[in-house]
Amino acid sequence: MTDGLTPFETRLGHRFKDRALLLRALTHASAAGETGAAKTNERLEFLGDRVLGLCMAEWLSELYPQENEGDLGKRFGLLVSRDVLAPIAERMGLGAALRLPPSQRHSNLRSSATALADALEAVLAALYLDGGLPAARAVIEREWVTALEGQAQPPRSPKSELQEWTLKRGLGLPAYMTVSVGGEGVDSRFESTVIAAGREAVGAGTNKRAAEQAAAEAWLAERTA
Repeated sequence: MTDGLTPFETRLGHRFKDRALLLRALTHASAAGETGAAKTNERLEFLGDRVLGLCMAEWLSELYPQENEGDLGKRFGLLVSRDVLAPIAERMGLGAALRLPPSQRHSNLRSSATALADALEAVLAALYLDGGLPAARAVIEREWVTALEGQAQPPRSPKSELQEWTLKRGLGLPAYMTVSVGGEGVDSRFESTVIAAGREAVGAGTNKRAAEQAAAEAWLAERTA
């Protein structure tokens, strides 16, 4: 083959019947304007997010039959997050396999956590469309096993922990507000504040959710200091 897809197919352990699906999954959205690529991985990313969610929810339900919905949700939230997807994608060599336009070939997109996580979701969608849920599930259960084994206990969520603390004391829900947004795309930065029990804390992250989690963690840290 001359399309360069075979090494990545080998890494996936799946030989595509429709190789155009894998090519599309590996084509970054920035390629559309410069190379005229008619199909990039954006729509596949949308589908892959749902494929990962279904397979992960099913897997966690089988592995932890005694855990309640809340604990399963905490495990799930981390395992489908960019913090987990990006390192998995990097380990799989997905950055090197990304199809980028000439102007981006020396950019940081190949190592961008957002680009890597998005492309991995697109690859999962391509696997699903080409080989059904079994093809996607096989890759998920192989590549996510290390992250899963690292969860001896359900991961803590600072936002959930803070909310539980305030509600137990009849103080209502914590109030979050995004106070600043900087940068664009892979360089985006959000800053959020949280007010609870008359006290305020600030946190920052690469998206709104991460910034709010950081703010909640800062509030909890100040409470115990």
